[in-house]
Amino acid sequence: MNRREILASTLAAGTVAAIAPPRPAAAAPGRPVSIRAKDSTTLFHRDWGEGRPVVFVSSWAMTSEMWAYQVAHLADDGFRCIAFDRRGHGRSDAPAGGYDLDTLADDLGAVIDGLGLKEVDIVSHSMGGAETARYLGRHGTGRVRRVAMLAPAGPCMVQRPDNAYGAPQAFFDGWIGEWKTDFAKWARDNQAPFFTPSTSPAMQDWLVDQMLSTPAPVAIATFRALMEADVRGDLAKIDRPTLILHGDNDASAPLDISGRRYTAGVRRARLKVYPGAPHGLFVTHMDEVNRDLEAFLKA
Repeated sequence: MNRREILASTLAAGTVAAIAPPRPAAAAPGRPVSIRAKDSTTLFHRDWGEGRPVVFVSSWAMTSEMWAYQVAHLADDGFRCIAFDRRGHGRSDAPAGGYDLDTLADDLGAVIDGLGLKEVDIVSHSMGGAETARYLGRHGTGRVRRVAMLAPAGPCMVQRPDNAYGAPQAFFDGWIGEWKTDFAKWARDNQAPFFTPSTSPAMQDWLVDQMLSTPAPVAIATFRALMEADVRGDLAKIDRPTLILHGDNDASAPLDISGRRYTAGVRRARLKVYPGAPHGLFVTHMDEVNRDLEAFLKA
C-alpha cells in the first residue's frame, strides 16, 4: 500500500463539511425541543420544514451546520429536515465518555425515537455512514424507509487478516499523535484535497473553522471509534433501498476502499460515482448531490 492509499484509508480529513444552515424556526407545536440519549446526554437538533422526515448524520468532527445546503434544498421540496449535533459537538452536551460507535449509533436512535419518527430517510456523510450502518445493524430497519450515504468511511479501517484494505494500527496512532499536539495545523495541512480548485477560500475557511470548533479530545475519541469499528456485518443487515454517492477523486475515503465496499455489502445499494469529486462533494458538487438526493428520497 502506498502513502496515498494509507493516507486515504484513514478517512480522517473526510470530515470537512459545509457552511452554516439557516437557523431553525421555533419548534412546531408537539415537536420536542430537546432530545436525551440513554445516559441523559442532551443532543441538540435542528428541525426545519414540513413533510416526510429526513435525518442527517454528520461527518467526523463536524456539526449539524454542515448540512446547510441540503437542508435548504430539501426543505423547499417538501421534506422535514432534522440534523443533530453528535455528542461532544456543536450545541450538544460533551460528556466524558460515550464516544464508541455503539453509543453513537444509539444516539442516532435516540433522535429518531425521541422525535417519534417513522418511515424516516437517513442521509449521512463519511463517519456518519458508519454510524448509520451500526444503527441499522443494532436497532433494525423498522423505522427507516431509505438510506443515502455520501462518501461513507470504512467499512473497516485497520488491517486485519480478513481485511487487506486497511492501514496499520501504528499509522493511525501517528495521526492521533499529531492531533494531540497541533490539531489546527493538521487540519490546515490536509485541507486542499477535500475541495476543488474552484471552492472559494471563504467556504474552505468556514468549514475548517467548524471542524476546529470540536474539542481535540472529542475529535480523537470519535476517530478512535471509527478506526476501531468494523461495520461489514451491519451492512449485511440493511434491507432498505440505499444510495451511495462517491467521488473518484476522494483522498479521504477512496472509492475502491470505501464506496464500492459499502455498495457490495448492502444488497439493495446503488452506487453513483461523481467524476473528479473529492470527499467534500456535498459542497463541491452541491447541485448534483441535491438533485440526486431529492430524486432518491421522492421515489
